[in-house]
Amino acid sequence: MPDFQHLLLFIAAGWLLNLTPGPDVLYIVTHSLRSGARAGIIAGLGITTGCFVHIFAAAVGVSALLATSAMAFTVLKWMGAAYLLWVGIKILFSRRPQATTDLRAVAASEPQRPLKAIFIGGFWTNVLNPKVAIFFLAFVPQFIAPDAASPALAFALLGVLFNLNAIPVNTGWALVAAWMARRDAVQRGMHWLDRAAGVMFIGFGIKLALTDHPAS
Repeated sequence: MPDFQHLLLFIAAGWLLNLTPGPDVLYIVTHSLRSGARAGIIAGLGITTGCFVHIFAAAVGVSALLATSAMAFTVLKWMGAAYLLWVGIKILFSRRPQATTDLRAVAASEPQRPLKAIFIGGFWTNVLNPKVAIFFLAFVPQFIAPDAASPALAFALLGVLFNLNAIPVNTGWALVAAWMARRDAVQRGMHWLDRAAGVMFIGFGIKLALTDHPAS
């Protein structure tokens, strides 16, 4: 494990990285806007669980395979891109009542996505993104001493710390989005927010599909 000073730097860097908008943040914000803070928090927990898969896979060397094997990277890349495109299209073409002043009334007027489904969706949003695996392989080892007795254990512990630090950030995104959803101006624009979120998810999917293997 790094010393205290480098550990603080690791935590700070992790918070800054988690504050950066991306597919994960968009997934949290979208569900929080549509169904409230609880749905957004559950979405974040699903994403966190998906991150644990990459952390422990990297610790045992599976993510190293993604970093060195173009075939493995490509297969997971296309699966992830297809999933993001599917999420984007689903949001883009969802139907929402045009006139409303209460987000809870909107939620009651359309089928609600179960919290379990939101959690699983967040999980797969992360697991099917090979860029997450590559990120952990590139970021975490910088904070592991070359002479560490057990690099794999140090990697796993730092990865878990990074992931746990992401929970308050993800919760913050959910709470802020839920607060915004209660504003009249935001509620009147929910139809267009859905459309914008759908387009952004499709954009993330296309961007992932066009991503080259880091070794190429």
